[in-house]
Amino acid sequence: MVNENKDLIKSMAESLERKNAEDVLKWSVDKYHPKIALSSSFGAEDVVLIEMLSKTIRDPKIFTLDTGRLPQETYNLIDAIREKYGVEVEVYFPQTSAIEDMTRRYGLNLFYKTPDQRVLCCERRKVEPLRRALSKLDAWITGLRREQAPSRTNIGKIELDEAHGGIVKVNPIADWTSKQVWKYIRENSIPYNKLYDRDYSSIGCAPCTRPIQAGENERAGRWWWEDATKECGLHHRFNKNES
Repeated sequence: MVNENKDLIKSMAESLERKNAEDVLKWSVDKYHPKIALSSSFGAEDVVLIEMLSKTIRDPKIFTLDTGRLPQETYNLIDAIREKYGVEVEVYFPQTSAIEDMTRRYGLNLFYKTPDQRVLCCERRKVEPLRRALSKLDAWITGLRREQAPSRTNIGKIELDEAHGGIVKVNPIADWTSKQVWKYIRENSIPYNKLYDRDYSSIGCAPCTRPIQAGENERAGRWWWEDATKECGLHHRFNKNES
């Protein structure tokens, strides 16, 4: 199904844009299961989608990318989610040889040195493992929201992901606000990353994430030492300036 008719997907995308998150998820699971999975970093948006998926299908596919630099709080949450929902979480790790070569050449904290080295680190630790995960799928689900960053303003609930071979990318809560996310978490007693209680608003690798100050953008705590608008390499197609 990877190379489905683009006009058909475009038509479905326009129709589903008016649907709520649960309806978008149900459509995508009905159409693509078992070759669809949620890509989860276990942020607030992702745990919302895990709750929704658990109500939609008995055996949701969930995968995560363990960069080797995640906070302990993220690992604690992964185990809490597995226990609460009885789900399997497939973990993808970077290629050991690639990380060994990178750190030998540039050091362990290369990402602080130049934007190019930060992008290289993201490429080796996240982007390459994501390619492996997506190579098995016809569609993937993300927790991207338009409110999160300027680079995400125009994302659709259903998109063709040309960067990954033309598979379908499903963003069910693209039109949600942060308040809606947290309201859903509280109403459904969903486990969440405890770093949010310490003023974090976007959680990635430990060295690349900090709490934000009042009034800052949700993504301000990511790669804060760089001045330019930044988009994660996993979703670089929304920011053509990122490699």
